[in-house]
Amino acid sequence: MTIPTTMRALRQTSRRGPQDLRLITDAPVPVPGPGEVLIRVAAAGVNFADISQSRGSFLGGPRPPYTAGFEAAGEVVEVGDEVAEPHSGACVVGVGAGAFAEYAVLPAASAVPIPTGWTAEQALGLVVNWPTALAALKPLGRIATGETVLIHAAAGATGQAAVAMAKHYGATVIAAASPGKHEIVRGLGADHMLDSRSEQLAAEVLELTGGAGADLVLESAGGATFTASLAAAKRVTGRVVVYGMAGGDSAITNWELVYKHQIHLVGLNIGVLIQVAPHVFGEIMAEMFALIAAGVLAPARPTAHDLADGPKVLAAMESRATMGKLALLP
Repeated sequence: MTIPTTMRALRQTSRRGPQDLRLITDAPVPVPGPGEVLIRVAAAGVNFADISQSRGSFLGGPRPPYTAGFEAAGEVVEVGDEVAEPHSGACVVGVGAGAFAEYAVLPAASAVPIPTGWTAEQALGLVVNWPTALAALKPLGRIATGETVLIHAAAGATGQAAVAMAKHYGATVIAAASPGKHEIVRGLGADHMLDSRSEQLAAEVLELTGGAGADLVLESAGGATFTASLAAAKRVTGRVVVYGMAGGDSAITNWELVYKHQIHLVGLNIGVLIQVAPHVFGEIMAEMFALIAAGVLAPARPTAHDLADGPKVLAAMESRATMGKLALLP
C-alpha cells in the first residue's frame, strides 16, 4: 500500500487544556525508527492522561505543539530496522506518542496483537486501562478472597475492569460513581454503590464494613476524595493504590501516617511499571489474557467519536460526564 506524506491529526497547541486541541490536515506522517512500527490507526483510545498532558501536569509529558494521544490500535503498514515482529499487515494495539492521527508509531516490543475476532475499537484498553486495574488489584493491592475493595471512578474504563476482576477474585466491591452511572456499574457485579461526590463517603464505607474500613482502595479521583480514601481504608493492614488524580493534587504528611492514617500507600504508573519491572508487567498481561479466555473480561464497547470531535470528548471526560471507554476514529 502507498503511505501518504501528510495526514489528519489533533495538535495540542497550549497547556491550557483540551479546548486548545486543533484538527490539522497536513501533519507529517511519522517514520518508524529502529525497533518501531508504523500503524494505520483504526481507533485511538482516550485516557485521562491525555487531559493531564494537555494541561502540562503529566510529568515528562510532551511540550506543545504536539500531536496528542498515546493509545492506538490498527494495522502495521511499515516496520523499522531490527523489527522481527509484528510484521506488516498485523493488527496490534499499543502505546506511542501521537495516537490522535491517521498514522502513529509504536514500539514494536510492546505492540500487542489484537485478539482474533476483535475489532480495533474493542481492543482499546488492553494496554492501558485493564493492566492498570489488574496491577492495582493483584501485585500491588494484594487482593484476597473475602476482602472488601473500594473502587473510585468505577464507571470509567479502568474502574469497570477493576469491578469485574475484583468480583472474580472473590472480593466484596464497594463502587463509587455519580448516581446516573450506578446501574451500569451494578450490572458488572458491584455489591454496594456510593455517590462519588458524597462528603460522607468515608463514613459510608465504614458503615458498610462494620467500622473496619476497606481492605483495599483503588484511588484515582484525587483532590478531597483522596483524603476520604485514606479515612476509608482499614487501619494497619489496609492498602491504598493511587493511580490517578482527576480531582487534582492532594497531600499526606508523615505525621498523618503515624497518628491518623496507618495504612499502606502505593503509587502506580503503568508506564513506569513497564519500564522498571517488565517481568511484573509480563505476569500481569499473562493473567489478563487468561481472564479474557475465561470470559471474565469481554471485548470493550467504547463510545466512538470522529477525530474532529476530540476536544469535546476530552472536555466531557474532564467534567466527568462520560462513562466507559472512549475512542476517536481518524
